Amino acid sequence: MDGKKKRKTSLYLTEEESETLRDLSERLDVSQAKVMQEALAAYDAEQEPDRNFAFAGTFEGDGSSIADVSDAQLMEGFGE
Repeated sequence: MDGKKKRKTSLYLTEEESETLRDLSERLDVSQAKVMQEALAAYDAEQEPDRNFAFAGTFEGDGSSIADVSDAQLMEGFGE
């Protein structure tokens, strides 16, 4: 075990889901509980938002800066 306290729970699965769980457990040579724990951890990690957006587009473009664009040019098209 990983040292964390475990809590027993019940899980209702269809016959197909139960067979899949059993097959994965046998194939990976781990307990069915371990398969479920790892699946939950993987699912939870997928739900985390991507926090790397600050660098999106950083290395794209011609190298010019928006600071060099006049206010008039930036405002073109607004309010039309």
